[in-house]
Amino acid sequence: MKKIYAFESKCLGCGLCEVYCRTSHSKSKDVIKAHKQEDITSAIVIEEILQQGTVSYFALQCRHCKSPKCVKACISGAMYKDEKGLVRNDKEKCVSCLSCVLVCSFGAIKKSNDGKAISKCDLCIDYGASLCVENCPNDAIKLLDEDGAEALK
Repeated sequence: MKKIYAFESKCLGCGLCEVYCRTSHSKSKDVIKAHKQEDITSAIVIEEILQQGTVSYFALQCRHCKSPKCVKACISGAMYKDEKGLVRNDKEKCVSCLSCVLVCSFGAIKKSNDGKAISKCDLCIDYGASLCVENCPNDAIKLLDEDGAEALK
């Protein structure tokens, strides 16, 4: 299974991954309309890291864990692992208890802007391509299988 991997040494903190994440999950699929007319929550967050006086950035998104705590903690069955191994959420089943947010070790799940469900990376599965990866100007985010990611470390 392919996963998104972030490489902090290449991240500029520009936020384009967040922009395209919101766009891919919007109704319009248009960058301008998604940001001016729709209240979409980005499933990816740019974290600022201060190490020894130097600021660096890191894109944070769902890791699609092999044994996801969020799925185990979900009281409504909204969080589940699909047949491909992706951790998904069914917004219709979500009761906004935020148990998944509390147990995620990475802080990659958050409450959506509408407050009715949670938001997390789904690899843009409904869009057909991971837009954060395709639109990162510095290749700081890559879609790799687990073996490929290990080779890059």
